[in-house]
Amino acid sequence: MQRRFVSIWFRQLLADWQLIHRPELAEVPFVFAAPDHGRMMINAVSPLAAISGVESGMRAADAKAICPGLEVLDDKPGRPRNLLRGLGEWCVRYSPIVAIDEFGMDGLLLDVSGCAHLWGGERGYLKEIVSRLKGKGYTVRVAIADTPGAAWAISRFGKVTPLIPIGGHPEALLDLVPEALRLERPVLAKLRKLGFYHIKSFISMPRSVLRRRFGEDFLLRLAQALGTEDEILIPLQVPVPFQERLPCLEPIKTRTGIEIAITRMLENLCKRMQSEGKGLRTGVLTGYRIDGKVVQVTIGTNGATHSISHLFKLFQLKIDQIRPALGIELFVLDAPKVDDVEVPQEQMWTAKPGLDDQSLIRLLDRVAGKVGSEVIHRYLPAKRYWPERAVLQARSVTEKPASNWRAEKPRPTELLKRPDPIEVMALIPDHPPKFFIYKGVRHQVIKADGPERIEREWWLDTGEHRDYYQVEDDQGGRYWLFRSGHYGGEQQYQWFIHGFFA
Repeated sequence: MQRRFVSIWFRQLLADWQLIHRPELAEVPFVFAAPDHGRMMINAVSPLAAISGVESGMRAADAKAICPGLEVLDDKPGRPRNLLRGLGEWCVRYSPIVAIDEFGMDGLLLDVSGCAHLWGGERGYLKEIVSRLKGKGYTVRVAIADTPGAAWAISRFGKVTPLIPIGGHPEALLDLVPEALRLERPVLAKLRKLGFYHIKSFISMPRSVLRRRFGEDFLLRLAQALGTEDEILIPLQVPVPFQERLPCLEPIKTRTGIEIAITRMLENLCKRMQSEGKGLRTGVLTGYRIDGKVVQVTIGTNGATHSISHLFKLFQLKIDQIRPALGIELFVLDAPKVDDVEVPQEQMWTAKPGLDDQSLIRLLDRVAGKVGSEVIHRYLPAKRYWPERAVLQARSVTEKPASNWRAEKPRPTELLKRPDPIEVMALIPDHPPKFFIYKGVRHQVIKADGPERIEREWWLDTGEHRDYYQVEDDQGGRYWLFRSGHYGGEQQYQWFIHGFFA
């Protein structure tokens, strides 16, 4: 696939942003200024101030003398980057790879390889970007070319067309000024001194001569613009390997339209995952609305799957959370977490009770979609002695335990996260309780078994041992109680309830 890049230049980024938030400044010349070595230096200029002769880099005091009534606004460090980040996240609807232009901090670079056909071709693609950003209040120039450097140059200095055909960028660069190569000021001064006012004046010169005169960075910028050296873009959002995008010819407002969009994207996504032996564990559906806002829902599965019908049912449970408002113009389906899918062994009898039954796993997925995955837990045994550390939560239904459950001693069905203190009446030294009071309720003990002493794991922490008792009260309830520490002397002891038997 031929690589194609788009450069978006915000000609007056800060001024446009200010006018969007304060329309009353449309008739007032204003600038943004920041302190620099004790002087207020201008960083950005509004259109009216520029007409009066005010320029970026000028002292604010001089600008006021040139333009009476000039309003000087305080600039904040990092504001252009924050604005470009927000605009870049909005532009993700046009390409999954959007990067901030670090050279001028006044534009964005997009890798649009394979994207333009979704908008009817590159011309329609650029027209869509310009019209949408203009509608938001930003003045932009855009260009598309085979390299980020060429697109950057054409968007700022091109005078013929913003659409450079495939392979036509070297010729399009010839008549541009050296500033189009993103060169530093000292290098530009040398070029002017030597009479190089256009790129065609030196592009055919030997590289050794150019290196000796202008340095290695000069050759790198020239090579990046021509495409002989790759330029790596650092995207604002790292693209997900398994992703599907679906732009809409008309904004989608109905539940039926959303379901159709989900089905189409799942068909392509699941086909790719199946071919690579992968299955979805986490899915994220993002909708970009025409009002600029983003809506998003997430699903999760207990086991890796590429079943279209099952995944669609999980998303179907979340459709009511999607607010299309005036309409959604782009859907993006991401699978940020995938796992290998085990190919089932063919058998004469396929019934697999328990966690090996795929129907059980799908049922758990649907329950999680309705009430939340946080209410479903599965625990595995851990090779520990202390009860709180003897279990660990499984990451998935299919995760295999590293050891077997200890079956030589009974353990409660439900274990409290933290033991709760109780009041106990018991004979000493090792008799079980006669009764205990828990949460204000008195429980008369009629049966008891114990004690079972569990020592602390001294290599992890210090403290008293525990003597555990299994007790049954007169109502049939069965509990796991323990005494921490010994009776007698100055030693402290306390009774706790730690769990409940079935």
